[in-house]
Amino acid sequence: MNVTPADSHSVIQVRGARENNLQDVSLDLPKRRLTVFTGVSGSGKSSLVFGTIAAESQRLINETYAAFIQSFMPNVGRPDVDELRNLSAAIVVDQERMGANSRSTVGTATDAYTMLRIIFSRLGRPGIGTAGAFSFNVPEGMCPDCEGAGEVATVDVDQLVDRDLSLKEGAIVVPYYAVDSWSWQIMVNSGFHDPDKKLRDFTAREWDDLLHKGPVKVKVGSNGFTYEGLVSKMQRSWLAKDRESLQPHIRSFVERAVVFTRCPLCEGTRLTRAALASKVGGLNIAECSAMQISDLAAFVRGIDAPGVAPLLAGLRDLLDSLVEIGLGYLSLDRPSGTLSGGEAQRVKMVRHLGSSITDVTYVFDEPTIGLHPHDIQRMNGLLLRLRDKGNTVLVVEHKPEVVAIADHVVDLGPGAGEAGGRICYTGDVPGLRTSGTLTGRHLGHRAELRGSVRTPQGHLSIKGADRHNLKDVAVDVPLGVLTVVTGVAGSGKSSLIHGYLSGQDGVVVADQSPIRGSRRSNPATYTNLLGPIRTAFAQANGVKAALFSANSEGACPKCNGIGLVHTDLGMMAQVASVCEECAGKRFTPEVLTYTLRGKNISEVLGMSVAEAHDFFPSGKAHTILGRLTDVGLSYLRLGQPLNTLSGGERQRLKLAIHMAEKSSTYVLDEPTTGLHLADVDKLLALLDRLVDDGNSVVVIEHHQAVMAHADWIIDLGPGGGHDGGEVVFTGTPAELVEGGSTLTARHLREYVAS
Repeated sequence: MNVTPADSHSVIQVRGARENNLQDVSLDLPKRRLTVFTGVSGSGKSSLVFGTIAAESQRLINETYAAFIQSFMPNVGRPDVDELRNLSAAIVVDQERMGANSRSTVGTATDAYTMLRIIFSRLGRPGIGTAGAFSFNVPEGMCPDCEGAGEVATVDVDQLVDRDLSLKEGAIVVPYYAVDSWSWQIMVNSGFHDPDKKLRDFTAREWDDLLHKGPVKVKVGSNGFTYEGLVSKMQRSWLAKDRESLQPHIRSFVERAVVFTRCPLCEGTRLTRAALASKVGGLNIAECSAMQISDLAAFVRGIDAPGVAPLLAGLRDLLDSLVEIGLGYLSLDRPSGTLSGGEAQRVKMVRHLGSSITDVTYVFDEPTIGLHPHDIQRMNGLLLRLRDKGNTVLVVEHKPEVVAIADHVVDLGPGAGEAGGRICYTGDVPGLRTSGTLTGRHLGHRAELRGSVRTPQGHLSIKGADRHNLKDVAVDVPLGVLTVVTGVAGSGKSSLIHGYLSGQDGVVVADQSPIRGSRRSNPATYTNLLGPIRTAFAQANGVKAALFSANSEGACPKCNGIGLVHTDLGMMAQVASVCEECAGKRFTPEVLTYTLRGKNISEVLGMSVAEAHDFFPSGKAHTILGRLTDVGLSYLRLGQPLNTLSGGERQRLKLAIHMAEKSSTYVLDEPTTGLHLADVDKLLALLDRLVDDGNSVVVIEHHQAVMAHADWIIDLGPGGGHDGGEVVFTGTPAELVEGGSTLTARHLREYVAS
């Protein structure tokens, strides 16, 4: 449905958007409709949808709060746009992993567990009181031994101390207890043990004081301090917190020194004995939470209780939505932090489906990531349901199945980076097909089945695989060919490949997990490209290479080479502003006077990979830039912070690095993530090149073009969760299309026939 600009209140009006690479973009977006944004990677889709529309909506909402409340909110600057009109409240449903808090589960994140607690408080027999009695996050319901964590910690004392040394000789190897540190001085001067005695000679009393003594005041010199045993302090300071929230070196130490085992009192259920004794339909609440959601939905449908009928209906709808969106294989007790980006996005989506709020703008970032073609149809249904409730739905997406259901399409391009940022088409889907744009031309494009498949050069055997839902799987992964591992979400693909193939000799994994690094990290530093660039500048100017690093001698002293200055405004949020001294260029004025073929270091780091590839026509820099181009990252800027990269971009960056290594087997996890239809063909050519160079490539993938291009397919299923975990087909794509009966076979058959 097209909405004309004359209907001013029924459209979001964008005027003069220039965020990132947007070229003064102006357009109208119909409200209460489903709009899909298309275009190649780096064309400006995210800059328009997330960086402009959603960012301004959230900024305006934040400004309505008091300064005190705003101080706890992330600072969102005003996007570079002349005018935005008729915005509604925006809810961004992205692929960010849900918090790693171990107390957050699928059940608590969706309110399903809250509903279940209320039902048990009303119907459970014997009755034990309020809904809080069934919560592992409040004292009333949590197991007293593990305090609702479900696991208890056992400390390996020999990881804390060296028994052959005295305290003065540095016997304590716990972080912050180095000789002469404050913590060490308190220990040595506490009077509870002889600091010159070897720990192996300690009396039982001295050992107990060293490890388990509770907080007590001691005097060191003329000052009073608190003494506490090593284990006691660890439990209070570190073990009581989520491991993921600890600093990396502390987390590493804890993982070495502490063994976490299932709590024997509650058997990992986190709850009190009273909560576990109360049952509905023969099951306690922990047993319900551990059930696969599709099974729990059937169980809840069997409960007949008029007194809580509305609550039961609400829980049934919520569980059915989780099944419908392809998450029926999860359980409510699954920790939120263990969900993939795609799973997390779908859980958030279901949470919003049950909301009574309407006329909001929902913004989705590639909601089909991690979805089998079978599940994409379900996802489409949920997007349309959100729209039909009276909401505006904006979706950044590449899959033609999602584009097909759009009321309105905005196609950006024509290229990436400086070659993008323009509107190539706005209108309906039939118009896009005939528009002549890159997206329009590729909507109907289909990769063909490979004419002749390669012959395997041996195989890697997996036997007895039983991780998660795998059912004693035995399968041979062929070497020297392109193998694609398929199956619906939750069928066991990742468990099989990452659990049993990754980690073997010669196997290199390039996945979408976050890249550890500070805000100083960028493609140039991560790929070691900065080294040859600095050397080239140093040789051309006869100065030290260290001058051309923003992390070393050449850094602007005011912003320390970051290019931004962070200012704390008291009760208000911290504000980041461009450094006035270097104007965001990150280097000292002296460094910027040195040039290489007319460009200074800041200008080179501002180049795209494609520009830099031409600028460095030979040598190591040219080689590295060539690999980045090969993996489809020609539009990235050399100095772009790594935390701005999508999951798909992170994976392709890792692949570019691994291509420099002598590897034998590459494992890729959904490499088509974030790729435009036109770029999928380039990816297939890259995979072919890797195989033709003598490598084996194993790809976990849902995209039918990659399946069709494979030499060999391993299909898992037949469903997800306990309905999956089996190899349901192995063979060539042609054999799968010709005689396969799996869900993958059905969708691949439709794909190659269309």
